This record gives sequence, C-alpha cells and structure tokens, in this order.
Amino acid sequence: MLFQKSDNPGSHERHLLRRSNNPLFQSKQVVIDDDNLMAAQKADHDEIVQFHTTFNQSLDDTVKLGANVESDVILELKDRLEKLYEKAFRIGDDQTDIKSAIQKLLAVIMASVRQGAGNDAQAHQELDQEEAARQAHLQLLESPLVADLLNPDSVIGEDDLLPTLLSSSKDDLSQVLQLFDKQQLTAIVSNGEELLRALIEDDVNVPEAMENLSFIQGYIEFLSQEN
Repeated sequence: MLFQKSDNPGSHERHLLRRSNNPLFQSKQVVIDDDNLMAAQKADHDEIVQFHTTFNQSLDDTVKLGANVESDVILELKDRLEKLYEKAFRIGDDQTDIKSAIQKLLAVIMASVRQGAGNDAQAHQELDQEEAARQAHLQLLESPLVADLLNPDSVIGEDDLLPTLLSSSKDDLSQVLQLFDKQQLTAIVSNGEELLRALIEDDVNVPEAMENLSFIQGYIEFLSQEN
C-alpha cells in the first residue's frame, strides 16, 4: 500500500477501519487498499476544509457582534457554534486548538445571553440547567463513536449499527449505550444474539463481540434496577 492510515482519522476512515476484515459486518466487511483508504481520507479532508470555512465565518460574525444585537441573531450564532464544536470531535486531524477557540466564542455568546436575561432568576436558572446538559453532552462526544453516531449525516448506517457496537472498545461502548433506551437496547441484544449464532454456525470466532453483547445485557439490567 502506498497510502498510510491517519494518526487522527476522521469519521469516514474510522468506519472503514471498523469494517476492515471484520466478519461482524458480513457482506460489508472490507480489505483496506489504496483506493478505499484514499477515498475515505479525501472525504474526511473535504469535511475539514468545510469545517474551517464555517468556523472562520462564525469567528468573524462573533467579532462583529454589536452591543444592541437582537437576541435571535445571538441564539442563531450560539447554535452554529455548538454544532461546530460537535463536528470538531468527529472530523480528522487534531482539532484541540479549534475546540478551545470555539469554547471561548461560546463563553462570549453566553455572557451576552445572560446579560440579556437581566435580573430574571428563572431565566438564569434555565441557562444553568442548559449549560449542565451541554457539558454532559460534550463529555459523551469525547468518544469518537458517539460523535460519529450523533452526526446527522453519520457514516454508520442502520445496518452497520449492530456490528459497530459489537466490535467497539469497552470505553466507547460504555459511553454510546447512554444514547439508547431500554427497548432499543433489548432489540440490539436480540439481533446480536441472532448474528452471533449465525457466525458461530459458520465457525467464525468472535469472542470480543460476545463480551460486548454480555456488556450490553448487563447495562440493560442496570437500567432495570434504576427503574
């Protein structure tokens, strides 16, 4: 191979690597070669270029905010920055500096929003709750798998969800399971058992997948105890 895997792959290359020689994906498993690796890296590069263009525009818009700007303009910019921050977790390369810059821009926006709330105690309480929820959400995004799944244009299709979960690391799995409710997880386990039975019948050994399925079952039991 002439092309090398990226040190910090984006979502397209990550999903290609997930499917590489992975029997859990059945007909969708792949053997990595120059062509598919180059295609994945190009798709990730295109996302990075688009991301930086949008970031620079958002930076310019934030700097130009006036003292008497309307609230809907501020909220639109806040929403745009939050989506950019989410995207920074799933695109390729090291985006640490960009994420830090977006956090600073969001701090400026939130200061403006709080100023607009004046002495309204309820409004400030709602902003505090929103901030706590946002921080919890951002903590989940530290998992690349969560970031990929929450992408509105996720490379992980519906048919790829089960094999993706069953071949994930325990760290990623423990984070991503929080995205599903008990009913969804029960369906995942049922489908997982069926998939593993088929693979075992074909003499395909998938011990990590079996461990992950047990992990998901344990998480369902944990949810049942909480309720």
